[in-house]
Amino acid sequence: MNNSMLITKVGLDQLRSELSQIQEARRPALVERLALARSMGDLSENSDYQSAREDLTFMDGRISELEDLIKKAQVVKPSQNNQVEIGHVVTVKVNSHDAVFHIVGEWEADPKQSKISHSSPLGQALVGKKIGDKVEVAAPAGKLVYTVVAIS
Repeated sequence: MNNSMLITKVGLDQLRSELSQIQEARRPALVERLALARSMGDLSENSDYQSAREDLTFMDGRISELEDLIKKAQVVKPSQNNQVEIGHVVTVKVNSHDAVFHIVGEWEADPKQSKISHSSPLGQALVGKKIGDKVEVAAPAGKLVYTVVAIS
C-alpha cells in the first residue's frame, strides 16, 4: 500500500513551519511552565502541573503527527497540460455564479479559504477536467452542475 500523502509545496512548507514553531518556541515554553509548576510542591493536587503535563502530552502528539506527515509527504507540482490537478486554482460556474477553488491535498483542505481536497466529492469530480467540461456533484440541496471556466 502506498503510504504517501499528496500535498502542495505550500502545504508542506506550512507543516514544516508549524513543526519548527512548536519545537523551537512553544514546547520549550511549556517545558519551562511544567518545571515551574513542579517546583511548587505536591504534584498530586497541583492543577498547574497536571494542566502543563496534559498540554505537553498533546503537543508531543502533534509533533509526532507533523513529523509523520512530513515524512509521508509527496509534493505534487501541477503540470501545464490544461487539466485540473492538485495545486491548480479552478474557476467554475455553478447556478450562474462563479466560484474559485484551490485543489489541494487532504491535509490542506480548508473550505473557508476555498481550498478543497482532491479526494472530496467536488475535488474528485474536477480532477482531470478541462475548460468547458461539466461535472455533476450531489449536494444536500440536490445535484449541482459545475462548468470549468478557468484553470491556473
